Amino acid sequence: MTQPLTDIIWLHDDLRVADNLLLHFASPPEAMLVVYVLDERKLAPWHPDDEGMRLGPARIRFLWQSVMELRGQLLRLGSDLLVKIGSPADEMAALCQALRPRRVRVSHSPCADEAADIDALRAQLSAGTELDVIDNNTLIDAGSLPFAWQEWPGSFSAFRRRVEKDNEIPAPLAAPVTLPPWPDDASRGFPPLQHLCRESANWQADPRGEFDYGGGEAAGHARLQDYLWAHEAIGEQAGPAYYKQTRNGLAGADFSTRFSAWLSRGCLSPRQVHQAVKDWEASHGQCESSYWITFELLWRDYFHHAAELDGAGLFGRRALPPLNDAFNAWRAGRTGIPFIDAAMIELSSTGFLSNRARQNVASYLVKDLKVDWRLGAAWFEHCLIDFDAPSNWGNWRYVGGTGRDPRRNRYFNVLGQADRYDPAGHYVARWLPALVDLPADQRHRPWQKAPEHFARPLAEPYD
Repeated sequence: MTQPLTDIIWLHDDLRVADNLLLHFASPPEAMLVVYVLDERKLAPWHPDDEGMRLGPARIRFLWQSVMELRGQLLRLGSDLLVKIGSPADEMAALCQALRPRRVRVSHSPCADEAADIDALRAQLSAGTELDVIDNNTLIDAGSLPFAWQEWPGSFSAFRRRVEKDNEIPAPLAAPVTLPPWPDDASRGFPPLQHLCRESANWQADPRGEFDYGGGEAAGHARLQDYLWAHEAIGEQAGPAYYKQTRNGLAGADFSTRFSAWLSRGCLSPRQVHQAVKDWEASHGQCESSYWITFELLWRDYFHHAAELDGAGLFGRRALPPLNDAFNAWRAGRTGIPFIDAAMIELSSTGFLSNRARQNVASYLVKDLKVDWRLGAAWFEHCLIDFDAPSNWGNWRYVGGTGRDPRRNRYFNVLGQADRYDPAGHYVARWLPALVDLPADQRHRPWQKAPEHFARPLAEPYD
């Protein structure tokens, strides 16, 4: 009996069926195996001095919801999903050895570890098996950028001007109607979440965060539709018509799009978000706020393409330094600055933090507490549901003064920021109940008004 022509689809952060180029074929295979390998390196401690895994409980829960939902989608289309835990290159090589596929299809990754895994698999493939590496997770493919790598723009603004002038964003692809069947002799399997971490299986977001992320393609599209279209019908000043005015908010479900979690795992593609915003603009007209959503997607593209140039340098070129008391106080929300402490408690309790809060806690850690920026980046990697390696580490490099942006000395006066963005102290009192009974004008500087109850901060920013 003739061996069927089989393709293996190797998933990373592309956990969707619609607008997934890996699932579209010029010449469809006779059989297809779809596999996701959870990298065992992500289950190692995030720091040598700490037992917590690189994948914190909020991240694992969202990831597992996403793979479970994807498996259901694939089953409905006549396929399935195999989930493995281990070394991605070794697990894929073993599958290729067993199945002898005609090709392996995988999305291009800009990050050093994932790129090295792809190269390692390529070196182990037998003759007759092709490896197709496909641009699948950015607005603009690397090959379509209007400049060569050696002519990389010196700043995001220069990058944005060039790509907005010279590039059309392709429309997203519809989901396939059906998929090739599962190979007859191929294994199937889906390890339970408890196998990874019981803490993750039981993790729930603190309701004070006012938004509970559910992983998966369907949840991502539901959020996309809700944010773009639901608010106008009930007269709320939220959504794409108000995004630029609300994006610096701190609390609530809709001050931000919150698309980033689904983008980070590829449950939504950036082209799907871009097209959805353009559909909204076709009905309502383009405005500065709706443009700003696509502007943020370009920031994401910038970080993803820049990460390829940076290689391992994106993560710093030395081992992480030891943990110290200042860092431990910062991550536990015990610095004495309510605006910082509230944000860090929200981060660990919900897996999310607003952009405004992220900038402030990062600046305070690096500029005021004088802690190595890489510890902050690694802690965010552990905590954030929407962790995206190029964006997270790229932004932290800016804070640490090693990024590509020429403005290397940006400092956030966190008390001034607190007064501006949380003038009544509602945000800090939400996460720090001890502040509830203080007047609004005392909540950001409680050590000044009630020194018998509130310790002075570890490092007092300029006030």
